[in-house]
Amino acid sequence: MKLSAPVHHLKRRARRLSREERIPLHQALDRVAAGEGFGAWSLLAARRTATSPAGGLFARLAPGDLVLIGARPGHGKTLMSLELAVEAMKAGRRGVLFTLEYTARDVIDRFRAIGADPAHFGGLFDFDDSDAISADYIVGALATAPPGTLVVVDYLQLLDHRRENPPLMAQIRTLKAFAADRGLILVFISQIDRSYDPAKKPCPDIGDVRLPNPLDLSLFSKMCFLHAGQIRF
Repeated sequence: MKLSAPVHHLKRRARRLSREERIPLHQALDRVAAGEGFGAWSLLAARRTATSPAGGLFARLAPGDLVLIGARPGHGKTLMSLELAVEAMKAGRRGVLFTLEYTARDVIDRFRAIGADPAHFGGLFDFDDSDAISADYIVGALATAPPGTLVVVDYLQLLDHRRENPPLMAQIRTLKAFAADRGLILVFISQIDRSYDPAKKPCPDIGDVRLPNPLDLSLFSKMCFLHAGQIRF
């Protein structure tokens, strides 16, 4: 069954419906799904997951990888990152989210949007929204993380938002060495500069990554960019 719009547009429609009618987001998602011919959003999400590129991207990842996932707001970078965490947990590995943006409730809503529930993974998922998140904080929090753990950092440009934190370049170097030493996979959600023009190219690329502070992007071993349903690895 062909959807009337890309999934990220449908989620946006559900969020607007949730605000306008003052109903929980999961109810709004179900109503949007019904309009697409599905009995519930979970069924629509399951269809999306079956054809999602996250499984293919996860298969390319190896312990020690630093991965950058970049997109403009509303184009699926957070959901792609969470889908990677789900793929890791399906494989029996741990998934961890460090976020300076979302609350625990927000994260549950986003898992629902991809048809997943972290409660189903037997304690393999951890969530941390401390204001103190930085490279040193992440290293300390993951001191006992087993090899193969997939870690999502939301988001790259906020790591040095506090003046007492080291420069972004130093933090990424620290995390790269830590990931290699411990066999972890670190996925960084990244902003894209507002100058990116989709009329000139269908997906952003490395030249469009927003860098308010200096950062050598060659520190990342893999990159994935998204826009309007288009994906570029």
